[in-house]
Amino acid sequence: MTVLDARALNRATLARQLLLDRADLPVLDAVTHLCGLQAQEPQEPFTGLWSRLRAFDPAALSDLLVRRSVVRTHLMRRTVHLLAAEDVLAWRARHDPMLRQRVLGTYRPEVAVVDLDERVLAGRAVMADGRPRSMSELARAVAGRWPAPGQRALGEMLVAALLPMAQLPPRGLWRTRAGVRNALLSSWLGREIDPPAADGSDPVGRTLVRRYLAAFGPAATADLRAWCGLAGLPAAVAAIREELVVFRDERGRELLDLPDAPRPDPDTPAPVRFLPAFDNALLGYHDRSRIVDDAHRGLSVAGARVVLVDGRAAATWTVTAGTVTVTPLRRLSRSDSAAVAEEGRALASFLSDGDGDRVQIDAPPL
Repeated sequence: MTVLDARALNRATLARQLLLDRADLPVLDAVTHLCGLQAQEPQEPFTGLWSRLRAFDPAALSDLLVRRSVVRTHLMRRTVHLLAAEDVLAWRARHDPMLRQRVLGTYRPEVAVVDLDERVLAGRAVMADGRPRSMSELARAVAGRWPAPGQRALGEMLVAALLPMAQLPPRGLWRTRAGVRNALLSSWLGREIDPPAADGSDPVGRTLVRRYLAAFGPAATADLRAWCGLAGLPAAVAAIREELVVFRDERGRELLDLPDAPRPDPDTPAPVRFLPAFDNALLGYHDRSRIVDDAHRGLSVAGARVVLVDGRAAATWTVTAGTVTVTPLRRLSRSDSAAVAEEGRALASFLSDGDGDRVQIDAPPL
């Protein structure tokens, strides 16, 4: 069985994530290919797409949100993602048990004696008028019917798990600050979410496996589970296993992949890329060593924005008053520093609508 070393996996990941070479894709096609983008920080997907697409126009993503072709919603791992509307409608029901379980795990003392189905009916009754509401507004409207749980727990239960919700614009639009206003997905998109298969089969699970491998593979089943948060996919993997090819990593883990998916030569040059907070390329795996050294693994869950040099996390970055500041995690060569500065200037220009291109590279750690 072929063994793929860390560099081979790195280049495959970069290719699948559109980070090895910027793609000539429409924005909606890119969001769909990536299986959505992590989006709890509303402006971060714009940087993520800028790093992946040629001639990316942020107005195009804003327009897709306004036209309801993409949606901000809680889905994978109960975190906010920006997804194609069709994927949300198709995938939401498959994620429902996981979403409920994660809310229960967070608020178990508060909801130990709560009838969740009653809360669903009450929440739907409130939202039936089609008026968008904040989490606290919805919680207040429902809370009067029961003495517990507290409003915070009740609001998160309803918005992040029990009711399929969309976070509406202007939140998530380019250069816009706005609070979260929620509406039922069915109301916002004009269609109910797809129900689970009546025969007990799992076509959505099989689709998720294929789509994940197309955007993240080759990958282990533990990586798939870490990406979506779903524990119940072994049957889906088994159902399509004959379609897949199998590799091993250097630790002996089984890696699954689509047979015709790109697996570039490990010596393929990888350009500098600036990734946003909570980027898919980091959070889409249980084993993140293909992108980030173990010593810096915590950066991904802490929301640090990272700079990839030769395909690996080599620095973090921030932007303040129009200046992109890069903080190396290790010493950079002169040529690497020059490439980081060049890409940083392009990013600063993008973030400032062309008003500036200031970059500062801090000293490396001793």
